[in-house]
Amino acid sequence: MVMQVDDLLDGLRAGHRATMARAITLVESTAPRHRQTARELLTRLAADASTAGRPPAVRVGISGVPGVGKSTFIEALGGQLTAAGHKVGVLAVDPSSVRTGGSVLGDKTRMATLSAHPNAFIRPSPSAGTLGGVARATTQAMAVLEAAGYDVVLVETVGVGQSEVTVAGMVDTFLFLTLARTGDQLQGIKKGILEIADVIAVNKADPDDPAREQEARVAARDLAGALRLVRGHAEWAPPVVTCSGLTGARVDEVWAQVLLHREHLGADGLAHKRAEQQLDFTWALVRDELDQRLRHSAGVKAVQADVRAALLAGELTAPLAADRLLAAYDGG
Repeated sequence: MVMQVDDLLDGLRAGHRATMARAITLVESTAPRHRQTARELLTRLAADASTAGRPPAVRVGISGVPGVGKSTFIEALGGQLTAAGHKVGVLAVDPSSVRTGGSVLGDKTRMATLSAHPNAFIRPSPSAGTLGGVARATTQAMAVLEAAGYDVVLVETVGVGQSEVTVAGMVDTFLFLTLARTGDQLQGIKKGILEIADVIAVNKADPDDPAREQEARVAARDLAGALRLVRGHAEWAPPVVTCSGLTGARVDEVWAQVLLHREHLGADGLAHKRAEQQLDFTWALVRDELDQRLRHSAGVKAVQADVRAALLAGELTAPLAADRLLAAYDGG
């Protein structure tokens, strides 16, 4: 095990892409035989990070309504950042396959140009069917990328449900992308998103289409007004900007707002935010570990079929079934 971890560390320090892929696969794995090795690797990566003297990487979560063009935007942003000398890692949190647990949307064809750049690394990160799986796999994958010298890590979510809140809880800045052409400009935007967004960008504001660009500006103005109602006089007022991921127009302005938010946090604020995230992550790991132990418990397996049959037959209520499974786990 030690030799394996040493080999991974050497490869990560040298920035070998194949080693990064192996290390991320290891830390994402839910197999019990991989967990101890992953823990040792992450412990030694944390020790490296504390003595490296590098500024912390910029971690940005990116979400948006379906069809907003997240991948196109990320490719445009990633292209600009790599051209400026940054190393960019992209983790795309995709829904997991119910058959294999693997990533359903996991391909790099959506960001073909960026994925071919030597200073970019794109990795689909399957959610493993649980929000705890998202937190564990993605947070630990970020640590691997940062150990390999990636100074910008972008986490793309599928833009549905609670996963957005989960991702917002593991990044420094949460960027929400939206569109102008939704009929009602605020349609489909949940109040909860406005509460957690640090920067909002109205995408597809193409300069070559004045009508569309004007629509985007109107949508941005409406969103800014909605934010004042939702956030009140918060210390940080999330800016609302327009951009075009397809043409790259004003994507640099979006990134400038991300950096302004980071500057607003300051070194102490960023350190405090990450410490709070580590606390939340600890509990996510505890819940994930308990879920795994429950699933692999011999006592639970012994009664699982009977409990299932009784539930389907209507002989047992869900609360009583849960009590029986937990009693089997406690007794196992």
